Amino acid sequence: MSPRQLIQGWSKRLNRALLGACILLIGLASALANWDFGVILQKAESRYGNLGAAKPRIQAWEAQIKASSTSSEIDKLTEVNRFFNRQIRFSDDIKIWKQNDYWATPIEMLVKGEGDCEDYSIAKYFTLRRLGIPSEKLRITYVKALNYNQAHMVLTYYASPSAEPLVLDNLINVIKPASQRRDLLPVYAFNAEGLYLPGSNSKKSDSKKLSRWQDLLKKMRTEGFAIGEG
Repeated sequence: MSPRQLIQGWSKRLNRALLGACILLIGLASALANWDFGVILQKAESRYGNLGAAKPRIQAWEAQIKASSTSSEIDKLTEVNRFFNRQIRFSDDIKIWKQNDYWATPIEMLVKGEGDCEDYSIAKYFTLRRLGIPSEKLRITYVKALNYNQAHMVLTYYASPSAEPLVLDNLINVIKPASQRRDLLPVYAFNAEGLYLPGSNSKKSDSKKLSRWQDLLKKMRTEGFAIGEG
């Protein structure tokens, strides 16, 4: 599938999200305790029945978390980015979920074996948070893919508040500094700390909780994840 085909169809969905730019991932400082994958698998099987090829994908995710636990932060970025880019095939929400805009949990994405740019970014965010990377170093970032005049979502990493961000993208496996991704124009980014505008390292807004994010956390708790709100 070509990059144009991968990106096609995102604009309408993401542009709706951009209208609600003052959004905030709720704090997850105490959210990511140890995950019991035995319970998580049991709940997935209860919901979906025989998981088939999805079970090895979920087990591979657990193994990746364990294998990356002692890696450096940079290696964690590389390993997690590579894992999801290899495991998951890109597809639109309308095809996967019969909805125009659906935020899948990592388990839902692994069960389907498919996801869109939001799902990749969310799964990478939660996995890296589980691996101990603080929320202030991670931002879910809406961008415009200039080559295609389309909206897109990536995960960005800041080694320090003033550092140039690194871009984790489902379109390419190589993690590059933002200055080397001239095909992407940042629109805004957010994390548990607040909303950030392009070129700013300071929080611009403490906004209302995003209902779709609340729904995502609720689904993850139902799936057996220790996800708090503090």
